[in-house]
Amino acid sequence: MSNGSHVESLLGRAAVTVSFGERFQASEQFDRVFSEGMALVERAAAYLDGEGRRESKGLPGPVTVLYATESMRLTTRLLELASWLLIRRALKEGEITPEEAETKRARVKLQTLGRPAHTRGFADLPQGLRDLIEASFMLHDRIVQLDRAMLPPADDARPAEPVNPVATQISALEKAFGAGIRRAAAG
Repeated sequence: MSNGSHVESLLGRAAVTVSFGERFQASEQFDRVFSEGMALVERAAAYLDGEGRRESKGLPGPVTVLYATESMRLTTRLLELASWLLIRRALKEGEITPEEAETKRARVKLQTLGRPAHTRGFADLPQGLRDLIEASFMLHDRIVQLDRAMLPPADDARPAEPVNPVATQISALEKAFGAGIRRAAAG
């Protein structure tokens, strides 16, 4: 094979776009993230229904309110993450189409909420709840990164035209004072 035909062969292969999303969903890495995420959901549910309920009864008033608030936020965050994982698994298993997956995924709000570690009284919460909150944020961060990497490319992915600040100013002046500005500036 000559160098020219070898380069042409490589260029021909380079034109194929590889979907990170499809490859990731088919990988063992996705299966691990899925398993870790669902195990965290189960662990949180068991904690909140058992040990966490017992621990929350002995907390002072303001910390009890913080416990209730943070446990609800934890539950909401984990439900969103579980929804994302289940959508991706359903797509992987062929249970839904890519279009259905995208429609469902758009309903999942992977919001980046502030970390409660800086909230007054957070250190007074039971260690079990704090550990679950931290683990949920670690999973959240991983899934947000994966979600961004797995988004389909936008149809208008071409680079934007560079902005010319002088032309923008002249255009604004022309709108304000009429077309004579460009002729005066050129003269």
